[in-house]
Amino acid sequence: MTLARLAALHGVATAYSPSPGVTVPVPDGTVAAVLGALDVDASTPEAVRASLAATEEVRARRLLPPTVVVWQGDEPSGRPRPLAALPSGTALRITLEDGTAVTSPVPWADLPPGVHTLTARAPGDREEARATLIAAPARVPQPSAPCHGILVQLYSLLSARSWGMGDLGDLRELTDWAGRAHGCGFVQVNPLHAAVPGTPTDPSPYRPSSRRFPDPVHVRVEDVPEYAYVTGADRAALDELAARAGELRDGVLRKGELIDRDAVGVLKRQALEIVRRVPLGPGRLAAFEDFRAAQGRALEDHATWCALVDRYGSDRSQWPEGLHDPRSAATARAAAALADRVAFHTWLAWLTDQQLAAAARAARDAGMAVGVVHDLAVGVHPDGADAWARPGAYAREMSVGAPPDAFNARGQDWGLPPWRPDALAASGYAPYRELLGSLFRHAGALRIDHVMGLFRLWWVPAGLPPTDGTYVRYDAEAMLAVLALEAHRAGAAVIGEDLGTVEPGVRETLRRRGVSGTSVLWFERDWEGTRRPLPPGDWRAGCVATATTHDLPPTAARLTGDHVDLRHRLGLLARPLDEERAEAAEDVAEWLAYLRELGLLRPGADEEEQVQALYRFLRRTPARMTGLWLPDAVGDRRPQNLPGTWDQYPNWRLPVAGADGRPMSLEELAASPRLRALMAVLSGRPERAEPRTAPPGARCV
Repeated sequence: MTLARLAALHGVATAYSPSPGVTVPVPDGTVAAVLGALDVDASTPEAVRASLAATEEVRARRLLPPTVVVWQGDEPSGRPRPLAALPSGTALRITLEDGTAVTSPVPWADLPPGVHTLTARAPGDREEARATLIAAPARVPQPSAPCHGILVQLYSLLSARSWGMGDLGDLRELTDWAGRAHGCGFVQVNPLHAAVPGTPTDPSPYRPSSRRFPDPVHVRVEDVPEYAYVTGADRAALDELAARAGELRDGVLRKGELIDRDAVGVLKRQALEIVRRVPLGPGRLAAFEDFRAAQGRALEDHATWCALVDRYGSDRSQWPEGLHDPRSAATARAAAALADRVAFHTWLAWLTDQQLAAAARAARDAGMAVGVVHDLAVGVHPDGADAWARPGAYAREMSVGAPPDAFNARGQDWGLPPWRPDALAASGYAPYRELLGSLFRHAGALRIDHVMGLFRLWWVPAGLPPTDGTYVRYDAEAMLAVLALEAHRAGAAVIGEDLGTVEPGVRETLRRRGVSGTSVLWFERDWEGTRRPLPPGDWRAGCVATATTHDLPPTAARLTGDHVDLRHRLGLLARPLDEERAEAAEDVAEWLAYLRELGLLRPGADEEEQVQALYRFLRRTPARMTGLWLPDAVGDRRPQNLPGTWDQYPNWRLPVAGADGRPMSLEELAASPRLRALMAVLSGRPERAEPRTAPPGARCV
């Protein structure tokens, strides 16, 4: 019981419930290891008792918690709950972000949104206690009206101008076309976070080096203004690189080759090294310096890490002594010696930021009500830039994953070090605030992968299987308050990926704070009643409604059963093939019958009509946002990612393709009659031969 009490005080679970009525105990060794990662000694019974006594003493003496949350217009007339037990006569003072002082009585519910400082002094105390005070809007901004849009993995969308993979120039073109020609309100892309360099690079966008900074592999080289002023031998070298990039592009689009992110990255790095030789004009230089100043230490750390990787490689275990600490004298000397490389990577970050801004402007100019929806991955690579720059923020020898469930009896280990909840609270959630502020810079909305991680995460100690992990709880109120505040500053909406096992109360809390969920058609059934497909009117309004995602089969594959055959070929089925096929066919048949019952599908309809009917059904739901998985629009049958595989399947390396498996460029997609017909279904208007000019769209409110 002593260990359980100590674990509870630090948010570490000693048991979990994988399903109603089932409780699974967590091994004591796991609990002790997780507590150790939080600098709490639980290695022996004596250590547990000593740690418990120390923890209880610290909490008893603490006047203020590290972080206090106030929700605007959502607080009772008295003090916020964390301050309810303050001794009578305690003097309170708040210093607002702008330096204004507020003293007792404090108008808690009317405090301006921001990150303020709260100080308290109890009667007889000689010293003040200090805490970060987060004043947040009660809800995140919402789309002004229901809208439809496109979901796409950006790398998979190649145009006639891209260098072997989709880039930010392609994103700008896609948003402009989708908004003007088809009335789309948003385009949602995969995480564009910076990857860890290597050969080969991990192609997954969900295990990045940095979530704070985007990857310059997404830069459209020709759109860098200085590109036009390259002359002489440098121009010839650039033209040669562009020709080689054209070969990469043609290899993907014409020869069926896989997207080679590494090869694209090498060509772009060489080209940008040349472009950098062109001096920036006075205005561009001033803009660059403004960006550097605004990004501050975080950008300097990121660029320094990139420069160290250039010099010593991405395996940090091979770096010279002292460079593992970003604040060491050795690192300072190395950064000085590599000053030109640090400056180069700073410049790359600026170029990428500029092109992200251009895509966001294109979305607004095209009349999109939301705009570009960016994606936030769950965590970062343990050897990446973020983990290096803030080592104290991450738990050592721990990895984020998922417990065993009905889909994976062995659980999952994602190889991502978790944030320490105690370190976040002690810093006033500074790393989280800075991360969100960076992502919201050019986002009309932000999708948060595995949004349940704002509440708790499954930690797996190094060397143990995922089945021996446990949940660690975060201060969800503080995490949501920071999210609401940064979304408010940006005027952007928030979408949570809440698929799979969700703790009771989580969806309700997210809904109360205005965070939309994710609803996938095939999973929406009346599970507590008839178990039939959920009627459209019973769907939740606060969601992005879609037919599939990057981790699921495209709709054409599900309709035909191709997804079952694919998993069979790869040895991934848990049951005999005939059973899996029969169950999948029954699921599809039931949905198609329901669509006919609703008058959305005619008898004898072909595959294309069936896809249209499914999306027509989605438009009947009250969902604020309806998302078209772009490969669905042309009959692509291949998932972008097949969970449970690594080298058995080309995850994250496939271009969008048609029903015949032939890759399609952005230009071919825009001209596709099948895509135009499906877009007409989503927009609720007849197909138009000519693109319309959209009026300026409303932002989130």
